[in-house]
Amino acid sequence: MENQTDSKGIILNNGLYFGLLLVVASLVPYALGMHLEPTAGYINFGVILLGIILFPILGMSKFKNTSGGFMTWGQGVKIGVGIILVGTIISTLYQVVFTTVIEPEFYAQVEEVTRKALVDAGLTEEQIDMQIEMQGKFQGTAIGYGIGILFMAFIGFISSAIIAAIKKKTEEDTY
Repeated sequence: MENQTDSKGIILNNGLYFGLLLVVASLVPYALGMHLEPTAGYINFGVILLGIILFPILGMSKFKNTSGGFMTWGQGVKIGVGIILVGTIISTLYQVVFTTVIEPEFYAQVEEVTRKALVDAGLTEEQIDMQIEMQGKFQGTAIGYGIGILFMAFIGFISSAIIAAIKKKTEEDTY
């Protein structure tokens, strides 16, 4: 099977939309003054989960439609992971801008909220300081952003592998 469909455009297009969804999911709670509340985190988590499932499905469906109804598992995984990576990189760039330009005191605010939650949980001052120190090592650093991108790539792989296994169709399957 010689498939001439180029997946790059599909990956970039859907990845852009996924990235925009992630940015909007972060901007809305900030605009409402809820960006430090747990409810905003839960909503953001739900949006991310929905996007990790929806956008690979849309991308793989578009690929199949433009390639005569055929798609291998590998092509599907490549499309899904590509979409998640593009969107995650866009979201990460937004996070850098947000924490350095829009809300430079964001991590200090997060530390304050975390400290209060840990005090309420009954941790000792030493335990709280250790937790805050560990948290600070990754927040807003290249290592932290890199780990976030790798984590999303891993989750995107799992999601895409499952979706691609369901959506795959090769010429051999039709005979």
